[in-house]
Amino acid sequence: MSALKYHAIHLAMEVFALPGVAALIRQFSASKGIIFTLHRVLPSTPAEFSPNAILQITPDFLEQTILRCRHLGVDIVDLDEALRRLKSTEKENRFAVFTFDDGYRDNLRHALPVLRKHNCPFALFIAPNLTSATAEIWWQALEDIIGENDEIKFDLGEGEQTLESVTIPQKNAAFDHLYWYMRNQPEEKRLALLHQLAHRYGLDLTQHCRALIMDWEELQIFVDEPLCTIGAHTMNHPELAKLPEHQMRGEILQSVEVLGEKLGKKPSHFSYPLGGPASAAKREFDAVKSMDITSGVTTRPGGLYAENAQFPNALPRVSLNGKYQKRRFLDVFLTGAIFTAHSGMKKVNLD
Repeated sequence: MSALKYHAIHLAMEVFALPGVAALIRQFSASKGIIFTLHRVLPSTPAEFSPNAILQITPDFLEQTILRCRHLGVDIVDLDEALRRLKSTEKENRFAVFTFDDGYRDNLRHALPVLRKHNCPFALFIAPNLTSATAEIWWQALEDIIGENDEIKFDLGEGEQTLESVTIPQKNAAFDHLYWYMRNQPEEKRLALLHQLAHRYGLDLTQHCRALIMDWEELQIFVDEPLCTIGAHTMNHPELAKLPEHQMRGEILQSVEVLGEKLGKKPSHFSYPLGGPASAAKREFDAVKSMDITSGVTTRPGGLYAENAQFPNALPRVSLNGKYQKRRFLDVFLTGAIFTAHSGMKKVNLD
């Protein structure tokens, strides 16, 4: 995302954070609740070059969000209760669901103590091959390679190219160039470039994943945690929309089956990796609907409405973005209608 776009979002957040604005929107909104998307929870301040810091919040901000929910009378519930409330015609409190994607080790060290302290139910979406360290955290690996080197050499099939990465602006430019190239490629080409870079710059991708993601023994702590709902997140964390039909369906179904075998219970909830329109759309939503899966959560922004009860396989979420960790923004994050407006007022977005 460009600096200009972040600036525009920041200005919008500031406007909606003005006293009374978010409260007024909530008062007249039909939104029943929201699902939060989270990834990493770390106490440290991100480095100056950290393009993936959007995926990172502090334990303090997580705690502030929980406390603000409770202060506003927003019930924190699990996914099953959220789906029940979407179907209900009774007048009930608005609700929030906390969901964490990927299974980062910092979720155990820094998020779980906060969640336990405040008796906060949550979901953790797991991709088994990340847990086994046989898949790649490619977005973070790309950041780490660029962060450690003053120039990046690569070959996209047209001869060797070089990007300078001495200064922070150069590093950001190199990351944006390669990240969006990789996002626009089929999975096999994306991973081929990643392995090319990792080999050239001496990054062990297995150890890199192992350092970031919980192993099966650590994950068992969450399996045994009454507050936690374990969900599936594919086997390898691919963008499903880029895969052939049989492979796409296999990624989903196998992740459910493997988690069931490993953890003793098949998950009934699913999170689409990356989760935006380019990563998951009607084909993928229909696949999840055809399986024994209760819900599928996207990263398409929006609140939850009665209409979403008919499409539990394509639920929107609100990202707790690491660039906007200000106390004054909490009421904005808790106002689903604001994010629905960002999606063109589509309560159900299947496109």
